[in-house]
Amino acid sequence: MVRAIILVKSPKKLIAARLRKVASISDSFPTSGQFDAVAVADVEALVQIKEVANQIQRINGVERTETMIEVQ
Repeated sequence: MVRAIILVKSPKKLIAARLRKVASISDSFPTSGQFDAVAVADVEALVQIKEVANQIQRINGVERTETMIEVQ
């Protein structure tokens, strides 16, 4: 299992709720600071993280993302 934290920049107020609808997102919540929301993705293989990030980037209003992979 691979876990990633995806930081999302978006002026949309309900972006965290929209993130939860993306497959493989186990949790998401709004944040303050440089990014507006955080999404936690759990997938079977590392290559799938890129697919999840691409799905998030296609959400209307998402300006940019930054992905961090959990290191074990």
